[in-house]
Amino acid sequence: MKQSLQLRLGQHLTMTPQLQQAIRLLQLSTLELQTEVQQALESNPLLELAEEGEFESALAGGGLEASSTSEDYVPGEGETGGADEFLPPTPMDIGIDAGGGMAMDDQPAARETTSESTLDLQSSDMPDDLPVDSSWDDVYDSIAPQTQSGDQDGRDYEVQGESVEGLHEHLMWQMQLTPFSDTDRAIATALIDSISDDGYLTSPLEEIRAGLHSDLDVELDEVEAVLRRLQHFDPPGVAARDLRECLLIQLQQYDPATPWRAQALQLVREHLDLLAGRDYAQLLRRMKLTQQELSQVNALIQTVNPRPGSIFSSKAPEYVIPDVVVTKKRGAWRVELNPEAMPRVRVNARYANMIRRADNSTDNTYLKNHLQEARWFIKSLQSRSETLLKVASCIVERQRAFLDYGPEAMKPLVLHDVAEVVGMHESTISRVTTQKYMHTPQGIFELKYFFSSHVSTATGGVCSATAIRALIKKLVAAENPQKPLSDSQLADILSQQGINVARRTVAKYREAMTIAPSSERKRMA
Repeated sequence: MKQSLQLRLGQHLTMTPQLQQAIRLLQLSTLELQTEVQQALESNPLLELAEEGEFESALAGGGLEASSTSEDYVPGEGETGGADEFLPPTPMDIGIDAGGGMAMDDQPAARETTSESTLDLQSSDMPDDLPVDSSWDDVYDSIAPQTQSGDQDGRDYEVQGESVEGLHEHLMWQMQLTPFSDTDRAIATALIDSISDDGYLTSPLEEIRAGLHSDLDVELDEVEAVLRRLQHFDPPGVAARDLRECLLIQLQQYDPATPWRAQALQLVREHLDLLAGRDYAQLLRRMKLTQQELSQVNALIQTVNPRPGSIFSSKAPEYVIPDVVVTKKRGAWRVELNPEAMPRVRVNARYANMIRRADNSTDNTYLKNHLQEARWFIKSLQSRSETLLKVASCIVERQRAFLDYGPEAMKPLVLHDVAEVVGMHESTISRVTTQKYMHTPQGIFELKYFFSSHVSTATGGVCSATAIRALIKKLVAAENPQKPLSDSQLADILSQQGINVARRTVAKYREAMTIAPSSERKRMA
């Protein structure tokens, strides 16, 4: 093969480190962003947290001020360093203008600066020497670490973030308080290990007995005796082997004078299958009760918990911090970023002043590089906040009916619609709306909640899938419990309202909302 030189022209996209950082910050959730900011503060000495009062004053003004210095500028010796700060974008008011269209008004920007305080350690505060028989605390006031888990009286409260007590820990704690012999304690431990998160015993007693240590020579009746004691533990109904036993344990703990207790026990022992199948006609004949009396018995049975272990959670609750807050003021919807979710970051002016313009020493180069990285990081944070505010404002503009009237008024919306308005790619909109939450008068929702497909109506319009699900939920809530609506009937009712949906579509939406079929929704009057 003959070697030759060829010249080709082509185009390709190269992502700079700054662009990669901006994209990465854009798709982070609030908690992930806080972790990223903390890592940046620990790795970059020129980044620091802004004073809370200074940040709040800037936030109240609603200003977004870019750095007055260019990225390539480095303050010289004796010059004041650039006060690069991350400030929130201007809140937007969304209302109706005179022509009937949407109007977005920015609030006047304002910024307050606070002079940086300096610490001056006076040598006169420290004595030349300490007495031999004295301690440090005798001369200086010891500073005890302040924690958020206590008050001025010294009382400690539970620290947030601690692991939540689960069902097994709760049962083991009760077992330690119960007088058991060593053999019974080993049996009880094996039984507790076999209890599921719902509170049911998942292994047969023979298998549990076979799994005990060979030195423990126990009989099956001993294992069952220990099980009976565990079934009196809290929560009521725990350690049951099936649903019938679980219900019986709880009903037997009721006061014998409770009305309809005897009939409820009889129904659960003998006719639980008929109750599960909602065969009320057979129940009326076999129990020899009237329909009203059977309703009272059924109501008593429904007071017990079929899953006693569900009241315990093995996971700590996860709290959602909204990124955007939407409020209505003077007839216009106001969109602004949540100040609690925004990082308070700025460039350390003291370290920035140490940089000398024409110095190529190692220390000066180190400060220059970290100053540039700090400005890139702050600029990426500003870009993230601006993009998030634009997308949230566009969503609020399209979904004003939802904010006023609820999910039934949700409008169809896709990523392409928002991308065209804000002038960004759909992938960027997808990153912005993932794991970002909006606080509205209707509740807290993920931004992706406002995007839904559409279904054609009889009048030639479109209806949002979210609105259809809300209508189905409303129809099911208002149905006759003795004759619940089937999927076909729900589809017919929606068709009468001009929404053309098939029966299988109604079934899909119903299952997505975890609504049981009509055969399982049947209830006594």
